[in-house]
This record gives sequence, C-alpha cells and structure tokens, in this order.
Amino acid sequence: MRPALRPGRGPGGGAGYPGRMIENPPPCPKCSCEYTYEMNALVVCPECGHEWVPAESTADGGGIAGERVVKDSVGNVLQDGDTVVVVKALKVKGSPSGIKAGTKVRNIRLVDGVDGHDIDCKVEGFGAMQLKSAVVKKG
Repeated sequence: MRPALRPGRGPGGGAGYPGRMIENPPPCPKCSCEYTYEMNALVVCPECGHEWVPAESTADGGGIAGERVVKDSVGNVLQDGDTVVVVKALKVKGSPSGIKAGTKVRNIRLVDGVDGHDIDCKVEGFGAMQLKSAVVKKG
C-alpha cells in the first residue's frame, strides 16, 4: 500500500519544491551558462556558482537582473561616484554642529548599509560616514 502524500511533498515522501517551478530557468547573468537550475527560491549556475533570484529585475523596466537601484529624495537614480547635496540639516553624534542643508558630498559609494544608510562617503569637515539616500539629492 502506498503512503498518502502530504501537501508540498514529492512522490517519494521527500520535500518537493514548495513554490512554482520555472520551466526553462534563465541563463546565468555572469557567465551565460545555459545549464542553470533552481534551488529553493534561487537560480544557480553550476559552472561559476553564481546564485540569484530570477524575479530580481527592476520594477521600472530598466537595469539588469540582480542590480540594486538606489534613488535620492527626488527620485533620481544614484550611481557610484556621483556628487550629491544634503537636503536637510543633519545632527552628527559627537559634534556640536551638524551637517547643514546644501552641503555637497562628492564621490559617493553605494553600499548595503545598516538601517537604510546606503551611501558611503566622506563629508568635508566631518570625515567618513554613511548617509541615507532619502536625505540627499543628485547635484
């Protein structure tokens, strides 16, 4: 007698794929290998080992899969090396005066920061710090 299958289980009683499967997974964006396969929610390339989420393309239609888009307070797309202007006065811990609105910050670097601080930069007179993209605009 065959054991009853539980939802989300394959015919052998082992764990099956819990979501929908992609019939033809996309080729690897790094090495263009066509022999990619799914592993849980990721697509994996066996040749270079790159893993990515297949639905990670940007919502506005631009960009490539896996690319993170950071926008400033006005909605302009920021890139590494841009110059930005601080749009509101910021308090700086340990400093009697903060960063004034209108301060230019040159040569920013986009990072996966903590608590939304996604810009790594050097502010003249204050040194290296991280800023939120919501308090700057492209200048």
